[in-house]
Amino acid sequence: MTLPSTEQLHDASAILDRSDLTASAQALVEGQIAAATSVRAALGAIADGAKAMASTIRSGGVLHYVAAGSSGLMAAADAQELGGTFSISPSQLKIHMAGGLPTGVEMPGGAEDAAGDLAQALSSLQARDTVVAVSASGSTPYTLTGSEIARASGATILGIANNADSPLLLGADIPILLATPPELISGSTRMGAGTAQKIALNMLSSLMALELGHVHGGMMVNLRADNEKLRARATGIVARIANVDADAAQHALDAANGDVKPAVLIAARGLSLTDAAARLRATGGILNKALETET
Repeated sequence: MTLPSTEQLHDASAILDRSDLTASAQALVEGQIAAATSVRAALGAIADGAKAMASTIRSGGVLHYVAAGSSGLMAAADAQELGGTFSISPSQLKIHMAGGLPTGVEMPGGAEDAAGDLAQALSSLQARDTVVAVSASGSTPYTLTGSEIARASGATILGIANNADSPLLLGADIPILLATPPELISGSTRMGAGTAQKIALNMLSSLMALELGHVHGGMMVNLRADNEKLRARATGIVARIANVDADAAQHALDAANGDVKPAVLIAARGLSLTDAAARLRATGGILNKALETET
């Protein structure tokens, strides 16, 4: 029987030897680079996935991340960053990880086979929701169960796996194949497969934010400045886009309660907060359009 690629032995595995850690490190880094380049073949599917995710957020739906083990950690890391980076509401983000998110240094290995709690956890799924299901093998029972529940609800299934023709990809509305080479340490999918998954997840959420208008000129304009670091970042963003000095940018941010988009309109167009908010609503939150709209 042919093993799936994530379980095969890498041709360069013999290089890994405790007698030469530098050579072993070289082999490992080349393995990571090769895994990262696998994402290039999935660009179209990733773009489609980002559009589906944006549609879910725009319609008031929920993004559900479903995964186990290392894939669960990759998914959770992405989901947990979306609030601070793009001000996605916590009510629109759910993480379902086999065995629950770990609070210590151990992850329960058997949990990926136990999906009994998913029916309840996903009982509120609606057709407008998107389920981001991640599994290196593409056959993890927990993740497949989540996908099956999503299909029954009519939610969009975005499947990410590292093995071609795996059940997860075959059943997904938007299959994203990350065809990573075998791992240098056979079966250790926290390595190459995990790297490719993290890259794909980063791209999905970043492209989603771009589609939603939360990125303007490479800047995160939907952040809310609620700590010192973010206030400094927000001041720089407003000053740069509105072409004003830092004092004027800070004044506009204060008037906008720390929200960057209306602050830009206040600083650049002299609008009140009420008028800035109205213009953003009228343009779907797209700052470019709001700046171009005549007063």
